[in-house]
Amino acid sequence: MRLIKNTLLLFSLLGLMSLGFSQTIPAPKKFVTNHVWTDNGKNFTYRAVAQETLLKNKVGDTTAALWNVSYLKTDTQAAQRPVTFVFNGGPGSASVWLHFGFLGPKVVQVDSDANSDDGAPPYGVVDNRGFLINQTDLVFIDPIGVGYSRVLGKGKGEDFWGLNEDAASVAQFIRTWITENKRWASPKYLIGESFGTMRAAAVAKALEEDGQDVALNGLILISQALDYAGSTSVDDNIVSYATYFPSMAATAQYHKKAGAGKSVEEFTSEARQFVYDTYLPALYKGNKLTEAERKSISQKMAYFLGLSESYILQSNLRVLVPRFQKELLRNEGLTLGRLDARFKGEEADQVSERPTLGDASDYQIGAAYTAVANSYFADDLQVFMDRPYLTGNDEVGEKWRWRDVPEGQYWEPMFANVTHRLSNAMRRNTQLKVMVACGYYDLITPFFDAEYTFSRNGFPKERIELKYFPSGRMVYNHHPDFEQLAKDIKAFIGEN
Repeated sequence: MRLIKNTLLLFSLLGLMSLGFSQTIPAPKKFVTNHVWTDNGKNFTYRAVAQETLLKNKVGDTTAALWNVSYLKTDTQAAQRPVTFVFNGGPGSASVWLHFGFLGPKVVQVDSDANSDDGAPPYGVVDNRGFLINQTDLVFIDPIGVGYSRVLGKGKGEDFWGLNEDAASVAQFIRTWITENKRWASPKYLIGESFGTMRAAAVAKALEEDGQDVALNGLILISQALDYAGSTSVDDNIVSYATYFPSMAATAQYHKKAGAGKSVEEFTSEARQFVYDTYLPALYKGNKLTEAERKSISQKMAYFLGLSESYILQSNLRVLVPRFQKELLRNEGLTLGRLDARFKGEEADQVSERPTLGDASDYQIGAAYTAVANSYFADDLQVFMDRPYLTGNDEVGEKWRWRDVPEGQYWEPMFANVTHRLSNAMRRNTQLKVMVACGYYDLITPFFDAEYTFSRNGFPKERIELKYFPSGRMVYNHHPDFEQLAKDIKAFIGEN
């Protein structure tokens, strides 16, 4: 009996192993619909293709299915028509924000003036007057682990959840897409937001590698984050106190705590000069400052930031962004948003040093985006999937690998930085140009950090355009800036 049982157990184990080695890869899903777009009284036809694209490793095994949605104009010759690949950031965010906030054929309506929460359904959604289908075809990318994208077959999360790994997978998808759609001759652009700008720079470099060079025509970076030293507000990171200062000054002015009688351009210009001439030298001087110098600097900081001199002195002339979010409107019982400091939240804890509910500019709009995305996929694109669409996935960020050198090569943890990947790509490709959109009230990726980043690192300055908007990181949530940014992108890509 024991022999029979052992034999049965052996066959069972062999059967399970066999199943593991011969795992069936489900056929990729694909949904195609046809649409008409009206622009200035003229009708244009386009096709929407929502699909999974299989990614493979170097020996040809399937490792993942990447979800993407393409909008392709059908009443024109496609071979040399521009195509733009779009993604958001995170890490761990789907492209839902740029898709349904700015660049898709339909966009969600949230309060342009940041005065109210998105509330509960139904939510406002309108045809996008800034839809770029006349300028370029659009491909929205959800990296592995978000949207409907998932690991398959021989793949593992760690194959994709890292700075280099992510760039390699997105570059592989772009090569696959342009091959399947016969678009090698098309001008090619990338649009990324926040960490998506870091991804864009890393992908630009990755596309130059692996024996199949893809040259890009342009990158559009919305709220850039190429060097995290300038966008990480933590103790002892001196650079960040400088890069965030003008954004905090702009925010204080917006909430009528500073800069009375001046435009945001005038006030932030004044703040920049204070940083260059006075604040940075003081930060580096540190405890060598005299009491008279400390007093003088605290008075000037109070003038710009709308905070009390005593609070600034108690902060040792170093005001972290989360503390600023809590302190500026503390007497009114309000806490500022971070993605967009125009937003305000009411929190029960009025004495904490930082927000306790999270980011008001995130939780006051997130439900609307999620609902609109799911409704649009089901109703307009006729998508039916056997799993939920994830607008974000914390697991991706928690397991993210920031190491940017090969395994075995010496490396110490440091702020992520891809500036030289992009500047080198621009030097190798003399037609590659970059447009950067900056929000004055962005307390995540500050506009002054964009200036600091592109003034260094070997960038050819004649091919860099910086645009400024009185809004937050998601520039397009402010309706006037939505329209202006759409115009700027159309001009950047050019009429076709």
